[in-house]
Amino acid sequence: MKIPTTLKHKPVVVSENYEKVDGRLAGNTDAKGLSLGLAQWNDRGKVDISAKVWRYTGEKWSRQSEELPLHRVLDLSILICRSLEHFREAYRYKDLYDPEQPVIDRVGLQGDAMTVAVCTDNEKINEDIKLFSQALNDDDEMISERLRTLSKILKDLGY
Repeated sequence: MKIPTTLKHKPVVVSENYEKVDGRLAGNTDAKGLSLGLAQWNDRGKVDISAKVWRYTGEKWSRQSEELPLHRVLDLSILICRSLEHFREAYRYKDLYDPEQPVIDRVGLQGDAMTVAVCTDNEKINEDIKLFSQALNDDDEMISERLRTLSKILKDLGY
């Protein structure tokens, strides 16, 4: 499906067949495309790049399409990777985390640090973390494939 070019987000690089590879929703998803382009929030003289997930309801482009600045997409990737690392060893804890030390990591960024932690404010955290861990386990093959691909591309780029 062709991504629209007449809306506020201006696509530059696109993946217009995303519905074919959208994880376990592949073939049955409203996420029809991904794009990198000029952000919809750009003001005159200011240019930001954003990533966008284009969702289509079957009749029109959805207001639930998401647009994120590239650094946030990368920050989400960092959050995912640190979470995966935690859950590889989480079996050591009765509740899959240490309630006395819920911080998983502090990742240095821009002179400060992004905290990665188990959300102890969630009143059902002990139930939800088990469901989360099981979902990570169930999706391991799909996530691993994408991480291996990302790792290869990052190595090719010199990172």
